[in-house]
Amino acid sequence: MIKSLRVAGLALLACVSGAAMADTFETIDSAPLNEVWLNGGFHTWHFQRDKNLNGANGGIGGEWRFSTVASATAGRFYNSDRAYSNYLGVYYQPWKVGPVRIGAVLGAFDGYPKMRNGGWFPAAIPTLSYEYKRVGVNLGIIPSYKDRLYGGISVQLKVKAF
Repeated sequence: MIKSLRVAGLALLACVSGAAMADTFETIDSAPLNEVWLNGGFHTWHFQRDKNLNGANGGIGGEWRFSTVASATAGRFYNSDRAYSNYLGVYYQPWKVGPVRIGAVLGAFDGYPKMRNGGWFPAAIPTLSYEYKRVGVNLGIIPSYKDRLYGGISVQLKVKAF
């Protein structure tokens, strides 16, 4: 557990540049937006390195940023248990440090054989996001759940479609 927290802390520091660290923690004002982002799935560094889990979680997904603090997301990917998963959710990121948004994605996933026999289940994943012009990255810190879901740090690259 301590090692997992260290890795999560290092990932957070990597996302927040030295210049951004000088900025203060701020609340983002909510305002309407209309942006569509596309992604090719995730890459996950798992905390349980001895489980032979799949870290190349390729797939396809989208994100509709309808507000400066919120966006809807959906997609499909090849998960850590080597099965296909679907997801639906809403990012809520009301804070920032420099250019990095901070919050969580609340949603639902399916396709994990040990979790509800592959059926849908709810999830809350702390998430950091950085976007620059037409490219961006989401970094999720996925908690482990018993022997059913394996936690890790998941990176999702994205491009702005419009």
